[in-house]
Amino acid sequence: MRADRLVSILLLLQNYGQLTTRELAERLEVSERTIHRDMEALSASGVPVFAERGAGGGWALTEGYRTDLTGMKPEEMQALLLAHSSSLLSDLGLGSVFELAYQKMLAAFPDRLQGDAERVRQRIHIDGAGWHRSAEQLPDLPIIQEAIWQDSKLSLEYHREEAVVERIVEPLGLVAKGSIWYLVARVEGEMRTYRVSRVMNARILDETFQRPESFDLAVYWEHSTQQFRANLPRFPARIKFNKTVLTRINQQRYMKLLHTRSDENGWIEADVEFNTLDSACEIMLGYGSLARVLEPFELRDRVISEAKAIIEMYRG
Repeated sequence: MRADRLVSILLLLQNYGQLTTRELAERLEVSERTIHRDMEALSASGVPVFAERGAGGGWALTEGYRTDLTGMKPEEMQALLLAHSSSLLSDLGLGSVFELAYQKMLAAFPDRLQGDAERVRQRIHIDGAGWHRSAEQLPDLPIIQEAIWQDSKLSLEYHREEAVVERIVEPLGLVAKGSIWYLVARVEGEMRTYRVSRVMNARILDETFQRPESFDLAVYWEHSTQQFRANLPRFPARIKFNKTVLTRINQQRYMKLLHTRSDENGWIEADVEFNTLDSACEIMLGYGSLARVLEPFELRDRVISEAKAIIEMYRG
């Protein structure tokens, strides 16, 4: 573990220039005394590390001490930075491992690519948790991407369900949700999200814009996603289902289990939350005789009515 920590200290100093003992201790979750011992070990091994005294001081490496990764092209660097899903890595318990690998890769980049690495992270965010699979046509995606790199305003037509609207936007980033691409942009000072497959006739304008200094694409997308889920319609109900379908029910996207109570016969009573009456009826019919509605009676009557209609259809 100490060898890994020494490598981490070296990379942190290469990437950030100068850090105090307290900053290093907090980042590596060790005591300040441990950091001092690690610095002595680095110095003894020949690493040119030194301490700047005073209020603005800290630990630093001798200027020019860096390992360069030769032959790395900008396109190759971008591919490496984007070829991961932070949420999936965290689910697997590999989030900290990726961060260390990222620091190693960033430290190895030539100086000319250091700024580009941060630009990539701020402008493209990959959200690997898909809502559903979709093969969409994206003819305007290259133009949108070019406008984002250039910080240029973008003129586009956006196809809504009821009409086509024209917009001039300040494109800030692209987000991939599963296989669906979204454009995050600022319009007249307000943040907007556009589904790229509905964008038409995108055109880069000569006018550039000032990117908000505090804007973080990943943070914005997470907040936007939470708001979207919070604003979904809710239809509460109480159901009873056989325990053999519990796994299927837990995987339902449009039904949320709230509270469950099991009985001795292998059945589970649960308070659940659907989105709408229509979707609740469709979901319950899909479980056949393995699930039934207890409340509300409106949903029970709807399921019974649909079941009778299905029987009549097959009899006919």
